[in-house]
Amino acid sequence: MSLRRNILDLRKRKEQVLLGGGEEAIKKQNAMGKLTARERIEAILDKDSFHEYDMFVEHQSKDFDMDKKVLHGDGVIIGTGTVYGETVAIYAQDFTVAGGSLGLMHARKIGKIMDHAMKMRMPLIGINDSGGARIQEGVDSLAGYGEIFFRNTQASGVIPQLSIILGPCAGGAVYSPALTDFVFVVDNISKMFITGPEVVKTVLGEEVTMEELGGARVHAEISGNAHFFAHNEQECFEQIKQLLTFLPWNNQRKARAFPPKPPKPEYKIEKIIPADPTQPYDIREIIMATADDSEFLEVQQDFARNIVIGFGRIDGETVGFVANQPMVLAGVLDCDSADKSARFIRFCDSFNIPIVTFEDMPGYLPGVEQEHMGVIRHGAKVLYAYSEATVPKITVILRKAYGGGYIAMNSRHLKSDFVFAWPTAEIAVMGPEGAANIIFRKDIKEAKNPEEMRKQKVEEYRVKFANPYVAASKGYIDSVIEPQETRLLLKHCIEVSTNKDVLTPYKKHGIPPF
Repeated sequence: MSLRRNILDLRKRKEQVLLGGGEEAIKKQNAMGKLTARERIEAILDKDSFHEYDMFVEHQSKDFDMDKKVLHGDGVIIGTGTVYGETVAIYAQDFTVAGGSLGLMHARKIGKIMDHAMKMRMPLIGINDSGGARIQEGVDSLAGYGEIFFRNTQASGVIPQLSIILGPCAGGAVYSPALTDFVFVVDNISKMFITGPEVVKTVLGEEVTMEELGGARVHAEISGNAHFFAHNEQECFEQIKQLLTFLPWNNQRKARAFPPKPPKPEYKIEKIIPADPTQPYDIREIIMATADDSEFLEVQQDFARNIVIGFGRIDGETVGFVANQPMVLAGVLDCDSADKSARFIRFCDSFNIPIVTFEDMPGYLPGVEQEHMGVIRHGAKVLYAYSEATVPKITVILRKAYGGGYIAMNSRHLKSDFVFAWPTAEIAVMGPEGAANIIFRKDIKEAKNPEEMRKQKVEEYRVKFANPYVAASKGYIDSVIEPQETRLLLKHCIEVSTNKDVLTPYKKHGIPPF
């Protein structure tokens, strides 16, 4: 066969593979409001940057007449490309080919690009759109999932791993996204659950829809399995690209620096906190008053909203923000917010991202429900994460810092590098009201006017203990600062911490309170 005929044959084969499951299957995919796997890859990557591998891989199964079926690319596309000029590894399951079901060769292709990402130390982006394990291949499909989970775990903390749920993701398939760093979901498209509605009905006798069981909003707001929620695929892809601008490409690099920009003038940091200490405010305004260009990419925005986490920049350098949200449950720590913040702290520590903590919280959420849910175990995760972290750690106490919450939110006692407090800070074992009721119970009870006496004792306690100067006098706080000084001091702390080096005891690994 001549070279020209060989080239024509190659082109014909490529055309067949590029059609995936065929034109009718593609039309059906688009009719569901979904882009094809190739369209998704092209939408995320820089124009014309994608290089595909293993295009001609086919399944090897012969049972159930599978030897008579041609599954182009075995239902998954893998390769590399660039995002803003930086190389990434990517794979996308193709629902037009056998419903994107995972067989052995399908799994091997994913494993291959995962290995490539690890060797080349680049981020991995996985697009999930699959009916699950390919039943015709039996245990080979399960083996394939296991190989992927192992690689997810080995890559954890080495390269950023991003999972996008753009269709069904059920059964064993959900554990790969759960093992990655960030999960993206899209309203009315993403479906993620262990068992489908049919199984729930059979086992429990309950009627539920896919959306109720594991839709995008469920995982963004209730379960916390998703980190970013979008209304459509294009919005999701923009979120991915924005996130990547904040991340280093691997754990031996720092995130790319950008030209510094001052915060937007509309955010007046000294005017955000109300004069009344009982009044709430939006902590995100404090973050935007300190971050470059007031840009803040919030993570898990709709889950455990009593704490706020996300990325911003100070003087061009990426930082991770952890902040109590007084607008929700007064900013207390509970089971979900502890999990949310601890995981984020560990991500930042793994990838050399300084952590800035803004504290304003009355402690851990009390009550039977929280105790039974394991608030002790969950709350300990925050203590563990902050204590374990060796990146620069900076805390600014804005208002309330009571009890165990004071310790947990990156206190000096957990080896925070810098701790500052505003003059409005109240640092004590508990709030003045509660403390006065206990300490001065007898005085209040015996007073002619108990309510007046109570108010007097509350103020007495506040003046004596609930202020930043007692802690500052003991060296637990580096300085009491004016709000306007916050950004300048954060910049200074990050600069002087550039070469921070911490010697830790030899160990294989610690044992967090999972």
